[in-house]
Amino acid sequence: MIRCLAVDDETPALDILEDNIQQVPFLQLIGKCKSAYAAMELLQKEQVDLLFLDIEMPGINGLSLLKSLPNKPMAIFITAYRNYAVEGFDLDVLDYLVKPVAFDRFLKAANKALEYQGFLQKETRNALVQTPDYFFVHTEYQLVKIFLKEITYIEGMRNYVKIYIADNPKPILSKLTMRALEEKLPPGTYARVHKSFIVMIDKITSITNDTVRIKTTEIPLSRSNRNDLLGRLG
Repeated sequence: MIRCLAVDDETPALDILEDNIQQVPFLQLIGKCKSAYAAMELLQKEQVDLLFLDIEMPGINGLSLLKSLPNKPMAIFITAYRNYAVEGFDLDVLDYLVKPVAFDRFLKAANKALEYQGFLQKETRNALVQTPDYFFVHTEYQLVKIFLKEITYIEGMRNYVKIYIADNPKPILSKLTMRALEEKLPPGTYARVHKSFIVMIDKITSITNDTVRIKTTEIPLSRSNRNDLLGRLG
């Protein structure tokens, strides 16, 4: 269900909006406002997923209202004026409807909102899925579990990699390319510092112009990768 707020300074336009919203099963009208001020007050009290918003209104217009919101809901402009379309799309509105609006055109805009809401919900679910803190590699005819927190750095040698583990003098050798191994590492946890070396960012002890140090181990830092590393470190 999409919770909607209708904002228009003309009563007949608000009544048409209310009628259209009530005909769409996935829309729920939670309020009607005749000014931007009233809309701002209601937005502070209610969860609003979608604004149906007029532009030309006394006082604060619809564009200014939308620009002022720190957490913008989805928005669809419904206006008698065509000349605000570019500004509307600069604000990432879902659609721009010019009055009078036929119901089938209104329904098309509402379906855009439903599709976009589904996309946002999917993104939220994906963000909540925790990345595993380990992965498996083949080595010496077996699958070995490697915990991300134990990796210090990785060295590439053609089609093989050496994975260096903290407090383990012998690296794990696996038939993998550096690119394939990078796909197993969560973004933001590692940095490619050289064509043959990946380091785990939280294990870095110090950096010079051409080396990265992890405790007593010095790893070459190429000029082409240095700026990227410094950027990741802020």
